[in-house]
Amino acid sequence: MNEQKYELVFCIVNTGFSETVMDAAKKAGAGGGTLLRGRGTADREAEEFFHINIQPEKEIVMIIVPESIKDDVLLGIYREAGLNTAGMGIAFSLPVDKAVGLGE
Repeated sequence: MNEQKYELVFCIVNTGFSETVMDAAKKAGAGGGTLLRGRGTADREAEEFFHINIQPEKEIVMIIVPESIKDDVLLGIYREAGLNTAGMGIAFSLPVDKAVGLGE
């Protein structure tokens, strides 16, 4: 089993921006990712508070990356698809306890 540490980066963006997320992640050294389709549940109060329209259809991009490049991947995603862009994305990472089939 591979002993390298990994992080799972999640990015939730408006529909149509998953390629932007993957392009930014790849520039930072990530490989491929997995795309899921979803639906947001934000309410009107949040829209009024942030002065934004929240699109309910979302794309969730999941990317497993070595821990060493996680910060670069998150920063790249933020710059290209963050809340201040049309993608209106949020991104976060979680540690991966064990992984098989990666970089072996």
